[in-house]
Amino acid sequence: MDWMAWTWPTAAFFGIIACTLIVFTILAIKFPETPRIGILRIETTRGDRLFITLLGSAFINLAWLGLVGANQPYALILCLIYAAAVFRWV
Repeated sequence: MDWMAWTWPTAAFFGIIACTLIVFTILAIKFPETPRIGILRIETTRGDRLFITLLGSAFINLAWLGLVGANQPYALILCLIYAAAVFRWV
């Protein structure tokens, strides 16, 4: 795996994404939900909101790198606030 230049932050990122998908799969099995309509006026489920959160967080981090620089912990805080808003209102 030397060709990929894996680092601990990269491995942790993909590990957390995998764990999140496992948890959401278990939640879907144990507690099925019906889609709800939020502020976007589209039907969304937990999985849809997770996808919107991951996609938006990627754009937040890219914008942060382009505008502010490599001080990413503050971007993570912004992503967590964004995720809470998506899961609450979307």
